[in-house]
Amino acid sequence: MSNDDSDRIQMMLDEKRIKLHLFEPSQRKIWTVVGKGEEHWIEPDMNYCSCPGYYFAKLNGKNTCYHLESAKPAIESNSFEQIVFSDDEFSDFIFGVVSDL
Repeated sequence: MSNDDSDRIQMMLDEKRIKLHLFEPSQRKIWTVVGKGEEHWIEPDMNYCSCPGYYFAKLNGKNTCYHLESAKPAIESNSFEQIVFSDDEFSDFIFGVVSDL
C-alpha cells in the first residue's frame, strides 16, 4: 500500500465516509463509501466495490481498491456512519444504488 493510499484511508476513517445502511426490522445491511464525488457500493465480506478502480485493479491482478481497504479498519474501530431505514425503503434504496452504477 502506498503512502497516498494510507493517507486516503485515514481521511476516510476520520471523515466517517464509510456508511452502513441498516434496514429494520430485517437487519439487512448495505455498505457504501463516499469516494471522490461519488458514493460506491461495497461488500466487505465479498471483497467487492463498485468503483472503476476496483474493476481495473482486478484486471491488473490486484485484489482490492482503497475503498475496500478502508472498510476493514472502519468496521473494526467503529469509524463508520450508521443510517437506519425502514424495510419499506429497501427497494427504492437498492434501485438508487444500482442506477448509479
